[in-house]
Amino acid sequence: MSEAVNPARDENNRVGMRLNRLLAEAGMEPLDDQLLQRFEELLSLILRWNARINLTAIRTEEGILSLHFVESIACARALPAGIATLLDFGSGAGFPGIPIALCRPEVAVTLVESQGKKAAFLQEAVRVLGLSAKVYPGRAEALRAVFDCVTLRAVDKMPEAVAAGSALVAPGGWLVVMTSQTLLPSMQGSAAAKLIWTEPIPLPGGENRVIALAHAHGS
Repeated sequence: MSEAVNPARDENNRVGMRLNRLLAEAGMEPLDDQLLQRFEELLSLILRWNARINLTAIRTEEGILSLHFVESIACARALPAGIATLLDFGSGAGFPGIPIALCRPEVAVTLVESQGKKAAFLQEAVRVLGLSAKVYPGRAEALRAVFDCVTLRAVDKMPEAVAAGSALVAPGGWLVVMTSQTLLPSMQGSAAAKLIWTEPIPLPGGENRVIALAHAHGS
């Protein structure tokens, strides 16, 4: 007798295949089956919450996969080795912080989000995905800690956020900004003088988007 088809699992397989296809089109290595399953769970969670709250303006599966997921996976892979702690400043729907926590489990990730409903989503995502990441439901500026890496992507008032985020980078640490090549100079001008910028890394999909990394002087 043939095995019954599980529609939910079939749908997940389809989503995973699409994500790996998008990664291949971007010249990136595919995810393994275990990691694909966790991204499938994340997508399902985002779609459910986005139906109730304004979690992200990108509301389609394809948009979330091609922009949020692929960009965030590219960021996770671009992070230098040796990072132990990471702060995702203004995490919102969890990008790039949650994909970094999934792809780089050796990094202790803190997701910072001041909007209560989005912070509640992040707590639920951490629980459902079984992540060791922490959620700080407040403003990053209130933290009394520094991190090996601080990431920023699609944060309100980005230049001001970059200035605040750069103050949270530990000596010898990294600031990572995901933005457009056009807006990058204003971000660089807002960052602390202790930071030395490396050559921006183009993000998949074109549209002039880059990952910009800056290294802080050691102590």
